[in-house]
Amino acid sequence: MKHFRDEDALVGEIARQFLPSRDQKLRLGIGDDAALWKQRPGFAGILTSDWFLEGSHFLREKHPPESVGWKCLARAASDIAAMGGTPRCFLLNLALPSSATGKWLKSFLRGLRRAAERLHCVLAGGDTTLSNRILISVTVIGEIAEGQEVLRSGARAGDLLFVSGTLGEAEQGLRLIRENGGGARPTNSALRKHLFPEPRVELGRWLAQKKLASAMMDLSDGLSSDLPRICAASGVGALIHLSSLPVLRGIGETTRTQLALHGGDDYELLFTITPRKAASLPAKFRKLRLTQIGEITKERGVRVAGRDGVAKPLRASGWDPFRKAK
Repeated sequence: MKHFRDEDALVGEIARQFLPSRDQKLRLGIGDDAALWKQRPGFAGILTSDWFLEGSHFLREKHPPESVGWKCLARAASDIAAMGGTPRCFLLNLALPSSATGKWLKSFLRGLRRAAERLHCVLAGGDTTLSNRILISVTVIGEIAEGQEVLRSGARAGDLLFVSGTLGEAEQGLRLIRENGGGARPTNSALRKHLFPEPRVELGRWLAQKKLASAMMDLSDGLSSDLPRICAASGVGALIHLSSLPVLRGIGETTRTQLALHGGDDYELLFTITPRKAASLPAKFRKLRLTQIGEITKERGVRVAGRDGVAKPLRASGWDPFRKAK
């Protein structure tokens, strides 16, 4: 497998993979000092950036490079979905050792290109450098009609709390990968969720356009860590009902509950909605389940109620790279 002799050759390979995919709004892409993007009247731009690091977010010996390519864009695009927006283009900053500029890079770019095509999100440029391990930073530029954006700060006491999909699948997929050998393939829903997550762009856009969600964010670090962020931004609290959580089947009750509460990487949408509007919310959005898991309260803090109805404080125990590092 060919390894690239210098940075220009490496950038040239990236350009060859993506340049056939153009967008009328991208006035100037790879090849200059910066990209030029045409913003439509009546629309607000959305900018987000995300790291994806070898050793912290993926394991080179266990995660297929196609998955790394897909996921580094999908997880960044999920932040656009969480505001109800549409991803339009992205910047890729890539640091990698020379040993990864051959077969690994080809497979990585294939997965990244698949995600870009799936999301209709074009590569506008970026930067590359040499490193002793793989470090990826993706910046996504999106847009939304002015006044439609859904923020974390809109939740009010009495609102109902919903999530999309099933919680804890991605964390279970990671456990399976750690337990098994390298080169994992998406042979079940948990592995697919971990390796090739689907950002809920269509759902987020629909909730925003219909003005249904009062507050929203994506679940990247786990429910117990992400829900307090909505509560803090809105100045409210929340009560979760354990029996309502959309959990995995086929594993022990305690394990699936812990995964649903604390497992990260699901990239489902967590949103609040008034009881009046919730009456018109379907049980599924294009086959994606929407589940009420609790409600927003005046009392600050996040509590969880078991089958006995007793509510107890919920400690944030999801993904936190600084807490994990201690």
